[in-house]
Amino acid sequence: MTTTYWLEHAWLDTHVEPGVALDVSADGRIASVRTGVEAPPPGAEVLRGLTIPGLANAHSHAFHRALRSLVQVGSGTFWTWRDFMYKVAQNLTPDTYFALARAVYAEMALAGITNVGEFHYVHHAPGGVPYADPNAMGEALIEAAAEAGVRITLLDTAYLSAGFGEAPNQHQLRFSDGTADAWAERVSALKGRDHALIGAAIHSVRAVPAGQLATVAAWAQERGVPLHVHLSEQTAENDACQAAHGRTPTQLLADHGVLGPRTTGVHNTHLTDADIALLGGTTTGTCMCPTTERDLADGIGPAVRLQRAGSPLSLGSDSHAVIDLLEEARAMELNERLASRTRGHWTAAALLRAATADGHAALGRPDAGTMAVGAPADFATIALDSVRTAGPVPRLGAETAVFAATAADVRHTVVGGRHIVRDGTHTLVPDVPSALSESIAALRS
Repeated sequence: MTTTYWLEHAWLDTHVEPGVALDVSADGRIASVRTGVEAPPPGAEVLRGLTIPGLANAHSHAFHRALRSLVQVGSGTFWTWRDFMYKVAQNLTPDTYFALARAVYAEMALAGITNVGEFHYVHHAPGGVPYADPNAMGEALIEAAAEAGVRITLLDTAYLSAGFGEAPNQHQLRFSDGTADAWAERVSALKGRDHALIGAAIHSVRAVPAGQLATVAAWAQERGVPLHVHLSEQTAENDACQAAHGRTPTQLLADHGVLGPRTTGVHNTHLTDADIALLGGTTTGTCMCPTTERDLADGIGPAVRLQRAGSPLSLGSDSHAVIDLLEEARAMELNERLASRTRGHWTAAALLRAATADGHAALGRPDAGTMAVGAPADFATIALDSVRTAGPVPRLGAETAVFAATAADVRHTVVGGRHIVRDGTHTLVPDVPSALSESIAALRS
């Protein structure tokens, strides 16, 4: 059975087109794209505003949502922030994590996000004791995404040490499988589903010993799945890596076969010229998380230079200081303007591609992020008549979306042809604020 969506205005990768009809087949993919359709066809679902491909949140730690506002009290550093994060992580169970992640992923759907890359490293019970199902926490995240109506790439993360040569601390024991081989054995038992892909992650060069990096990389390469890694987020990590190995984290990853077109470095903030050349030359991706990077005072990464060198850019909300991929796209450009004191490093269309097609590709779904025949019918509609978006002519819809709109302007989200958010209300989790409040409160008890 075919469902037809009529889009008042649609961003078709390069321009805004008025009056577009999308026919969606029973398998949830786009069967046809018809332009010049001035009025809704009989029986069509009408989406008024600007419809764009579904947004891809390429870097998420769902439980960090419980830190919002708590870690904004007073001052501090990334490392003091991490202490708060450990306390929240200690209270997670498969049930409480499911409830929280379901609410967080529903919040993402309300923001037009149709696919999330979950960088998942809370694997075991406190103290490091495996659950009866060693993948209970990962399974909770996969089920949470299903109930929230979004796709997920579970980036199961190897996190084995506290630092270069240091055993995991008390808080990190539940993150660690002990060795990369044990990590690989556990994660191999995870199975993907229609809405879920299984990928891999190296938490960081400080959290996976150099001699075990290749094991994680080989696991991902053998399966052709995404591999992500936190990279040079902090200068302290760079200094420690130089002291331990006499090279930068990027060079260390290159030495052990981690870099490549299926790999994405997250943050990539403090890089040398040689690092940038290595990442670009291997077409290793870069996931920028501007709202988190500014919240933690990490710095502004060299996104322009990375992209010019050949590193594809994607975007993530990371710690969920806010969940708003439009703000992430806007912040990447505006941060660069502040750093360089020049404007216009990316067009609105280029920023939308980072938030859509390139983000989906980084999560192992290169067919997504476009409204074309054969692509998944995943899209979001942004109001053009809110106090933020009213006024500009519709042909400037991409500029309006990136430089004026916020997540609050998303009116509809469709995933696999199914209406997940309708008129600003989640169809599967009707009261998302209450779900967030209750699941976060449960972690304080």
